Amino acid sequence: MHVEAQKEISVYFRGTIIGNFKADIIVEDKALLELKAVRYLNPVHEAQLLNYLKATAIELGFLMNFGNEPAFKRFVFNNQQNQSV
Repeated sequence: MHVEAQKEISVYFRGTIIGNFKADIIVEDKALLELKAVRYLNPVHEAQLLNYLKATAIELGFLMNFGNEPAFKRFVFNNQQNQSV
């Protein structure tokens, strides 16, 4: 498998690059892994991952927490209608 850590991803809005972010891990250009080491996952972490999925062509995301309460969540965002990516 092709895995990239700290890969810089361009963020698009209406076809124009408006910024960049660094994804924790990208697998096969198909899945984005967002890694955390916090006490508990909260809605802010989920919103961050969903925003990353909306801003890229990647549709599958995993939010993983390795803190006091290990947790794992899977997110899917259909980018088929996202014409700006």
